[in-house]
Amino acid sequence: MLSRLVWRQRIVFLLGALAVGLVSIAFAAAADRCQELFAAAVGRFAWLPLVATPTLFLLSALLAHACFPGSQGSGIPQAMAARQLRSRRERRGLLSPRLAAGKIALTLLGLLAGGSVGREGPTVQIGASMMLEAARIGRLREARGLILAGSAAGVAAAFNTPLAGIVFAIEEMSRSFEQRTSGLVLYAVIVAGLVSLGLLGNYSYFGDAAATAASPRDWVLVVACGACGGLAGGLFSRALLDGLRFVRRIAAQHVLARTLVVALGCGLVVALIGMASGGATFGTGYQPARAAVEGAAPPAWFWLAKLAATLATALSGIPGGIFAPSLAVGAGLGSALGGLFSGSPSLAAIVGMAGYFSGVVQAPITAFVIILEMTRGDAAVLPLMVAAVLGYGVSRLVSPHSLYHGLAADFVERARPEPAGGDAPAEAQLFSR
Repeated sequence: MLSRLVWRQRIVFLLGALAVGLVSIAFAAAADRCQELFAAAVGRFAWLPLVATPTLFLLSALLAHACFPGSQGSGIPQAMAARQLRSRRERRGLLSPRLAAGKIALTLLGLLAGGSVGREGPTVQIGASMMLEAARIGRLREARGLILAGSAAGVAAAFNTPLAGIVFAIEEMSRSFEQRTSGLVLYAVIVAGLVSLGLLGNYSYFGDAAATAASPRDWVLVVACGACGGLAGGLFSRALLDGLRFVRRIAAQHVLARTLVVALGCGLVVALIGMASGGATFGTGYQPARAAVEGAAPPAWFWLAKLAATLATALSGIPGGIFAPSLAVGAGLGSALGGLFSGSPSLAAIVGMAGYFSGVVQAPITAFVIILEMTRGDAAVLPLMVAAVLGYGVSRLVSPHSLYHGLAADFVERARPEPAGGDAPAEAQLFSR
């Protein structure tokens, strides 16, 4: 018979997963509203980005530096880094309720500024933070499995992709299958997924892609999207890793001044790109990507402009993810190649997504599964797999280090963790009795 303590631990864990689902949905609604407000404001005052975008970038970077250190950037590297840190103090420097609140607020501020950011990476950091807090309340050991479970639940709730949440946890967050934590991940994803399903319904994030590779020409398109997507994704990853490290090296004695100048300059670049593109590169890129998946290809230059805007936003140091913008870049690149090869617009968009996203994150299974679930592209399973594997292989040639793992290593180095060792996996007993 289970003790009261075990039941208490299980209830707290499940309530934590429930909270991750609810917060993820509220965060998504707020993010959509912020994008709408920015678009409406720019519709009335076309010059507004020249002032608002750099100013709000500066404000976001200042708040992240002064009030929420550890909130900068995507959020996925922070969750990865926290899994490698030993002490509670070190982990709470990357995952905590305070940081989660700051991450939400500053990501929304980035969207209000027109930044090319997404909410999905931040949702991973938020989910991991909430599960660690649930561990503290329930007197569970702050072990790596809880971070993994919160991260997976965040992905599942953010995209309504439960299978992708599990695959993301295994392939990207841990790079291995850990049997002792699989129950935690599965239960957290189920609860967060049920919350999303109950409140939002069984929706597909990017609509339905009626696409299949039906001819040799289509397969040439698949190979081209995989190879070109991997090349572009690898170059983006390398540019971002090298760029962030270069920024940290310059003016090392004047960190705050450097932070503000870089944020201001990058904000101006994002504003200029956005205005030159007619507003197409502002925000997550969800609308152009969904249109591409449904057969309405964006202009051929869109992917390159969106890539540049995403790179500038990420280099600025403001909180915000690259997950959704990367999918938009991939959809645009695929659509451009589809025009060259006279292929199916929908097929071009989704295999472009798979190739580019796999190239950026160097996690081909995650890329394939998440795009399959987001587009309901069941008829294009094999093309998606081929594009994702090709994207991964080509990306490794130009960027030997995975983007998220490279960024996570920087967080670990700055945290100066103690020598090797780790928490015992006591939390794994939660669902093993």
